[in-house]
Amino acid sequence: MGPPRTHVDPSPDTVRVALEQSIERERLVTVFGRCRVVYRGRAASTLGPGDRLLVLKPDGTVLVHTDEQQKPVNWQPPGCTQRVTVDDGTVLLVSERSTPAETLEVSLLNVAHFAAFDAADTAELTVSGTEADLKERILADPSLLESGFEPRATERETPAGAVDIYGTDSDGNAVVVELKRRRAGPDAVGQLNRYVDALDGELHTGTTVRGILVAPSVTDRARSLLSDRGLELVSLSPTAGSTGV
Repeated sequence: MGPPRTHVDPSPDTVRVALEQSIERERLVTVFGRCRVVYRGRAASTLGPGDRLLVLKPDGTVLVHTDEQQKPVNWQPPGCTQRVTVDDGTVLLVSERSTPAETLEVSLLNVAHFAAFDAADTAELTVSGTEADLKERILADPSLLESGFEPRATERETPAGAVDIYGTDSDGNAVVVELKRRRAGPDAVGQLNRYVDALDGELHTGTTVRGILVAPSVTDRARSLLSDRGLELVSLSPTAGSTGV
């Protein structure tokens, strides 16, 4: 990646030229300034003047961010085309999509900062710390759950849905294991309880069905519900050495 092309408090014409060159040369662009946004397509929306961050990506993506939340308030997906004009001191960026027909118009009333980057990211995303990782940890070493636990099936179907891991304990009791890769709340307890009830009605009379929630940590409310419903907790993270949040 070469040095960024930046402009501080640029004139409208400077912004226009910089945007046109960046779009043509497929650069990653960030613009911070005061703007107005109009969307027309499957619906219609108007966002009044405000200080916002505009991001243009080489694949045609356009994002408009405010100073709150992680998601953009307006956006256009990859594959869109952009054009830029200046009218009476206002830079107008128009992003168009053909199927379905959508148009996003960003009127840049004032630009405080412009930056363009020759970015190239060819690395593949490697995801770790998933529920699949947590499942593999337990299947590879069932004693992480408890001594004597024997996995019998994964994604075992029940009337309430598929159980992450189904097995038996050292006393021959059925064990339902629900996995959560992050801090678990009451919903996870309710889900586990439904699986236990479903298997309790499905298996032979007299078979004890235990329910174990596996998660790095749980909320206070979830811990209380586990106790109230006779369910159990094993604190375990998807990867060895990681901590719960």
